[in-house]
Amino acid sequence: MVSITLEHVTKRFDLSMDSDQAITAVNDVSLRIESGEMLAVLGPSGCGKSTLLRLIAGLEPPTSGRILYNRIPLQDIPIEQRGVGMVFQSGALMPHWEARQTVSFFYRLRHREQEVPARIQRISQITGIGLEKLLERRPRQLSGGEKQRVAVARALTRDLNLLLFDEPFSNLDAKLRTQARVELKRLLYEFPVTSFYVTHDQDEAVALSNRIGIMRNGKFEQIGTYQHLYHSPVNLFVAMFFGKPAMNRFDGVVRGGYWYGENFGGYRVRSDLDDNSPVTMCIRPQHFYLRHDGIPGVVDHVFPHLAERYQLVEVWLGGERWTMALPLEERIERGSTIYCDLNPEEALYFDSLTGLRIG
Repeated sequence: MVSITLEHVTKRFDLSMDSDQAITAVNDVSLRIESGEMLAVLGPSGCGKSTLLRLIAGLEPPTSGRILYNRIPLQDIPIEQRGVGMVFQSGALMPHWEARQTVSFFYRLRHREQEVPARIQRISQITGIGLEKLLERRPRQLSGGEKQRVAVARALTRDLNLLLFDEPFSNLDAKLRTQARVELKRLLYEFPVTSFYVTHDQDEAVALSNRIGIMRNGKFEQIGTYQHLYHSPVNLFVAMFFGKPAMNRFDGVVRGGYWYGENFGGYRVRSDLDDNSPVTMCIRPQHFYLRHDGIPGVVDHVFPHLAERYQLVEVWLGGERWTMALPLEERIERGSTIYCDLNPEEALYFDSLTGLRIG
């Protein structure tokens, strides 16, 4: 295994051969992935996640900055000695090869075919997926989930220092995605390896990784454990982006150390902002509750979430839409009036001009 260090890494792509214009896909990124750690990266489409993965893999050279494997510059390590495995969204299997040939390719190159059966058997035992049953099939005979299982097995049946995932389960349905996530977690526990995981799925990132990075416009907004990102977002973007269901956002001002919105307020804010400074309050749907003398609102939509044992209720209140996660046991119907309140101790406040956390 290796540790990965990025020092002020930037990647620009020229828009045309004869143009001075360029797109900055990765912008001055510095980070360290510890040996054996999995770092998952989340962010909106086009934020630079996949480009960063390609830079770490050595598939793209950085425009500036350095990438180090165990403190050795990546470009100084011969390709065959890097020990990098990749799992792509499509599986990227050889169409004319049976799965057995795909999985054993690394060992066949090194004349170590005798090691393959034991490795495959161990992977099957850990995951319970019956990998042996897939080995005689070609890609066209495999389902989407089976292709990804073969792709993961191919990556793990070699001598790895670093394993890179580029949205590997995004083409699978919800049930298969959950199953694949569990299988991969078991495999990485048995075969620990430094990993970099690009995904749009927050559940995947939380389930699999040690830390999560939130990217926007080629930069990391914040890197930390999922608990840290959830409870202590550094800015408004991270607060609104991370967490399911998404936070409610209310614009208001500070007066006398208290926050006031358009229709409600009077909540203490720990800050030294001047009166009438614009401040945004965010609060998660889980921190609303019903109260007989609360604020009246008209129910617009109700979305039951059976697995999580709550219903997501959208309420119009004084021209603002509130989204609340309320117990399934509460009988709530569209068009009805409910009385609700929030727990101000759970609210987060952000400078509306800079987006930075305050208080």
